[in-house]
Amino acid sequence: MKRASILFLVVIMTAALYAVAPVVSNATAAQRTDGSKIIDIYYDVSSASDDSVWVNLSVSNDAGNTFTVTATPAFLNGDIGKTHTGTGKHIIWNAGNEAQPMDGEQFALKVQAMQPVPLNFVQVQGGTFNNGTSVTLSSFYMSKYELTQAEYQAVMGVNPSFWQQTDRPVEQVSWFNAIEYCNRRSINEGITPCYSYSTYGTNPSNWPSGWNISNANHTNVACNWTANGYRLPTEMEWQFAARGGNLTHNYTYSGSNDINAVAWYDSNSGSTHTVGTKAANELGLFDMSGNVCEWNWDIYGSYPSGAQTNPHGATSGSDRVLRGGNWTHWDTFCAVHFRNNSNATLNIHDTGFRCVRISP
Repeated sequence: MKRASILFLVVIMTAALYAVAPVVSNATAAQRTDGSKIIDIYYDVSSASDDSVWVNLSVSNDAGNTFTVTATPAFLNGDIGKTHTGTGKHIIWNAGNEAQPMDGEQFALKVQAMQPVPLNFVQVQGGTFNNGTSVTLSSFYMSKYELTQAEYQAVMGVNPSFWQQTDRPVEQVSWFNAIEYCNRRSINEGITPCYSYSTYGTNPSNWPSGWNISNANHTNVACNWTANGYRLPTEMEWQFAARGGNLTHNYTYSGSNDINAVAWYDSNSGSTHTVGTKAANELGLFDMSGNVCEWNWDIYGSYPSGAQTNPHGATSGSDRVLRGGNWTHWDTFCAVHFRNNSNATLNIHDTGFRCVRISP
């Protein structure tokens, strides 16, 4: 029988850059010879700290220089995503069903394992809350802290902040800057980027010049909600987490009714401050009231009237959502229910962001 024409080069074995990272070993890949264009990938994975790991498959079409080809989750089966440590793990990739033409090309594959909870993230267990209507959310991971200047510079190569100090939140970043950061960090860590721009894919290096200059371009950005890379929280994810999730005490501010206990705002600060220096909320999240406003994914618009499950915001509009209040704001603007908005090009010294990821 004639061999299917999809080819691959090698499986590269790595572990993600997290504390006490799991170790992938003995990885092999073989394309079936029955014409099905299915690729079988075998590997072993061990971890010193946890029986559960998150396994990701990345694909390269340039001999392993970059891994920007996305294997569609629907075409992956077996020991992919959340799985247990052990030997003889098996991933089945139905590569022949991928929309991207693959016949006649060579691909490098990378099997990567990481701890189920990324470093400095907390798991926000899904639940239902009332925001004038019933909102139900799936579980997700959220960074404990606003993104720092050091973290931003490590990925983007620049620090645009006005209040320069590596452990303070990055500011003077636009919504476009936040989107780019999320994808570049995902690519650096070998996980699947969430965002794509128009028809240009997920790698910001391939996006057209000027993509982030005109506010009108913000609707050209789409999100893959099943990808395991970094992204901005939706507005409802942000509000649920700021309220304390399922552990909420219904405080006015994130973690307290005393704003001075949890927030840097106009009455107790004259600038940004080191992240995490005020008290955390019920989930262990810091600075969700005050310090810097935080970009959300959503287009700004009216809340829907009916019950919602994992809402992603309005489908049209000129602005993106900002949440959380900042060091220049009065106390009322730092309440967990307060909404703000701006165009996607805004980059001033009181606006930053934090990242989320899907939870296995």
